[in-house]
Amino acid sequence: MDYCVLAPGVRHEHRIEIRRSVFSTLLVRVETEDQARDVIAGRRRAHHDARHHVSAFVLGHDRSVRRSSDDGEPSGTAGVPTLEVLLGYRGPGGTVLSDVVAVTTRWFGGIKLGASGLLRAYSESASAALAGAAVLRRTMRSRFTIDLPVARAGRAEGVLRAAGVAVEGADYHPDRVEIRLSAASGPHAQELLSRRIAELLGHPVELIAGRHEWLDL
Repeated sequence: MDYCVLAPGVRHEHRIEIRRSVFSTLLVRVETEDQARDVIAGRRRAHHDARHHVSAFVLGHDRSVRRSSDDGEPSGTAGVPTLEVLLGYRGPGGTVLSDVVAVTTRWFGGIKLGASGLLRAYSESASAALAGAAVLRRTMRSRFTIDLPVARAGRAEGVLRAAGVAVEGADYHPDRVEIRLSAASGPHAQELLSRRIAELLGHPVELIAGRHEWLDL
């Protein structure tokens, strides 16, 4: 199943003020729980003057890893609503969000917000940060290769590209050309791609299966 992720290498931050308290949410793409905890620890070091560093993160294509922390705020008023914002977000094509950590740093302004006020504030801060973040669709792709004689490879590659087949590149050898392809993963991916290539080129071609991997689109 496809899901969405933040653009790699981007640390997106959004700041709001609610009744004199400042809430600053940082969003970072991560792949492991250790990376997420490093981001949280780094935030704490960078803003040691703040009272709270509330966090939540979701990991994995199936979002099986879900963690949150209120970091001293009343139980259930900060970490959980932040996590719920991450889980409720929908990206390109309605895809769910994963591989992300959110850390909301709060500087207390002297006015208590109450449990309901805190819940709304942390939800609003995380939602506002996500609204401005660059998001990509992440999909599982299957890799394939075909071997063709040098004399026929150039035309074949052009035909495949023109027809919308995902040609990832070509490796030239003295007696042959290895054309690298990819297609959306599925139980019949190889069969469907093989049939299409045969129709486009006018003859059957052996399709060699490679690895499966997640790619950002």
